[in-house]
Amino acid sequence: MNFFIENWYLILLAIGSGALLLVPSLKGAGAGSLTAADAVQRINREKAVVVDVREPEEYVQGHITNAKNIPMSQLEERLPQVVKNKALPVVLVCGKGPRAVRAEAVAKKLGYEKAQALAGGMKGWRDASLPVVKT
Repeated sequence: MNFFIENWYLILLAIGSGALLLVPSLKGAGAGSLTAADAVQRINREKAVVVDVREPEEYVQGHITNAKNIPMSQLEERLPQVVKNKALPVVLVCGKGPRAVRAEAVAKKLGYEKAQALAGGMKGWRDASLPVVKT
């Protein structure tokens, strides 16, 4: 017990540095797991289907080429109609990431095991300087 009393500052330093190491992982917890570069690879190599879960007004302002627009509120009923092959990877996209993470959970519940949310959503896609289509 004497050790802890005499070295309280070292223990405090260890706890503080451990907490700081956890911050990046906690910060990215709700942002999606698929980077823009990984999404491009999945689209090109594995014929992944891109599903944009934003509302139509947001979708027309700019979306990923060949992305299918299924608003989050309609995802459960329309995803099986749009993506018939559940073995294909599905890239879920929203504005910044949180809706796509929720959509990933819905897609996995429907049997799309290769569904992943795009980290950062369309903002992350644009930040990576990847092409955006406006309709």
